[in-house]
Amino acid sequence: MRNWDNWAKCSYLIIISKDKSFKTFPKMYVRLLEIAEGSEFLRLQVEGGGCSGFQYKFSLDTVVNSDDRVFEKSGARVVVDLDSLSFVKGAMVDFNQELIRSSFQIVNNPQAEQGCSCGSSFSVKL
Repeated sequence: MRNWDNWAKCSYLIIISKDKSFKTFPKMYVRLLEIAEGSEFLRLQVEGGGCSGFQYKFSLDTVVNSDDRVFEKSGARVVVDLDSLSFVKGAMVDFNQELIRSSFQIVNNPQAEQGCSCGSSFSVKL
């Protein structure tokens, strides 16, 4: 059993593209390690759609493609394809738990001009 009590106030990771690393903090990191089995990792994709023009999509995956960038720390991996990376570079990934849902979410995305109230879609800065 891991002891994360000392990290209780932090909950996000920051995607940094230059050195293929990310800063992890407990809530997101712990949840990813809890749900990923074997070689699974968290895939983050940006797709057209949603109420603001683009939407974030999170899924567990096991296949790393040639155009993917892998961000890894202590066994937890987040994978983003090159096209999606341009939309989330510098963003923070959080794990949010509420009464009605629990999900990974993007917060503080410097590439987004605005987002919808649920946080799953955004419009791009021009």
